[in-house]
Amino acid sequence: MTKLISWNVNGLRACVGKGFLEYFNEVDADVFCIQESKLQAGQIDLPLEGYYQYWNYAEKKGYSGTAMFTKEEPVSVAYGIGIEEHDKEGRVITAEFPEYYVVTCYTPNSKDGLARLPYRMEWEDAFLAYLKGLEEKKPVIFCGDLNVAHQEIDLKNPKTNRKNAGFSDEERGKFSDVLAAGFIDTYRYFYPDKTEVYSWWSYRFSARAKNAGWRIDYFCVSEALKDRLVSADIHMEVQGSDHCPVELVIS
Repeated sequence: MTKLISWNVNGLRACVGKGFLEYFNEVDADVFCIQESKLQAGQIDLPLEGYYQYWNYAEKKGYSGTAMFTKEEPVSVAYGIGIEEHDKEGRVITAEFPEYYVVTCYTPNSKDGLARLPYRMEWEDAFLAYLKGLEEKKPVIFCGDLNVAHQEIDLKNPKTNRKNAGFSDEERGKFSDVLAAGFIDTYRYFYPDKTEVYSWWSYRFSARAKNAGWRIDYFCVSEALKDRLVSADIHMEVQGSDHCPVELVIS
């Protein structure tokens, strides 16, 4: 069995002060992906014994950034998706293993008033093309904060959020395109109708206490891996960020 964890830590240094290492050691994942590290090189020294560490930093300080920690040394590791305009914000790391690729992704937020939606649409098409390119060689597992609640059951208040970032028709349509292209939303594969399970809550309005959240963190896999899916989980009890970790176990 291989256990994979993905967590938007919303600032790794802050998260370390709120129990990150304790959770990391307790969960004992084979692959642990993070998004929104908000770091530059040399700003943190993480004592993760038994793990290889891979980091992708944004050019802009204190912004975005991803990392991947693996027990097994990957065959190869790549940073970004090979398109300069998309690779300045440290959003993607790809680790190649013998049987599949693992990709951690922090999808751009469309921002208030959907100010960044046009860029987001370009990103979505480029990222899907990147995934399909990988898939020509071997199956893909991709995870991360994809900044979209796909269906109405994926957020507490769908009606009032219809035109907001993360639940616009355009963003939801792009996620539908990902599924139509042959990827499986693993949580929905196991729990097609489960409600009130979220991975992000606003810091405002006591949203987490009320469980007024959104499911915007995912593990998706190539159709070819379907028979190897063992379980998917969302660890809503884990604090330390405005997001909680999500999990996938494959055989």
